[in-house]
Amino acid sequence: MKVSIVIPCRNEVAYIEECISAIYANTLCKNEEVEVLVVDGMSDDGTTELVQSLLPKYTNLRLIINDRKVTPVAFNLGITESTGEYYQIVGARHIICEDYLEKEIQILEENPDIWCVGSKLINEYTNQEGAIISKAMDTPFGMGVGNFRILDKSGYTDTVTSPMYPRWVFDKIGMFDEELVRNQDDEFNFRVTQAGGKIWFEASIWLKYYVRSTYAGLKKQFFQYGYWKVFVNKKHKAVTTLRQLFPPLFVLFALVSIPLALLHPFLKYGILSIWVLYAFLALYFGAKKGDGFKESLGIIRSFLIMHFQYGGGYLKGIYHFYILHRKPSQRETKLSR
Repeated sequence: MKVSIVIPCRNEVAYIEECISAIYANTLCKNEEVEVLVVDGMSDDGTTELVQSLLPKYTNLRLIINDRKVTPVAFNLGITESTGEYYQIVGARHIICEDYLEKEIQILEENPDIWCVGSKLINEYTNQEGAIISKAMDTPFGMGVGNFRILDKSGYTDTVTSPMYPRWVFDKIGMFDEELVRNQDDEFNFRVTQAGGKIWFEASIWLKYYVRSTYAGLKKQFFQYGYWKVFVNKKHKAVTTLRQLFPPLFVLFALVSIPLALLHPFLKYGILSIWVLYAFLALYFGAKKGDGFKESLGIIRSFLIMHFQYGGGYLKGIYHFYILHRKPSQRETKLSR
């Protein structure tokens, strides 16, 4: 078996069929034997039944039940249940392009120092709120400079989406960390780079990603990103990327800016200048990406949600994991949708 493709999912009935169809439309599937494993986390929205109905239609399509319901367990079930020389993760909301698999294998076979390959991400949406969120996530101001979501040139990076790995990578550095409800792929890729492997972002291939369709879903998603990032840092006794520090530092700045401004006029002007800069950047990117005044305001709202929720989650993580020495909160183990 050349490639094993694993789709972790839970309650993705609206997206799973399009995801599977795009995989089997790949050029590699016409010339090589592949297997596709849908690892379903006890869906209750009809996802399981839909996948079962597709089994006769597609060769080597399998359904595996993940009774623990969390993503890293799905990844690891995919590893243990599959036989492919290469291991490909595809999110249930990801629609890959036709040469995705073929191009990734070519890169890995021609570059033995590269252990992981991923692609460009194109944000998709299903409603107006989703359209606004997708535009906010398509900016360096929203996501941070260097984030894989906004890269457009091929090159080395620290993590990618929907990655492919040679199977031997798991023998070398182990499986995905099943304690991590979020950031399990970032943590795994951190281990890849720590072990001497390289991660490649390939801009000539792409996938479409369906973003959250509500501001409420976006809030929970980014709060969890920040919260679980701290747990990863504590496990590795290191800050895995420097850009993750900007949102929590900004939230701290927001909390202390008024008291500090009252201490001295010099501090007041310095603090005001930072807020003016933030407002200018938010307005600039909101106006640049927005189609009209109302949509631009929605994009600015999305910026605020992403920055403050990530930063707030990060600070909560510091409080829980470093000050109280607690295990992850049960509330933050529930995935946002």
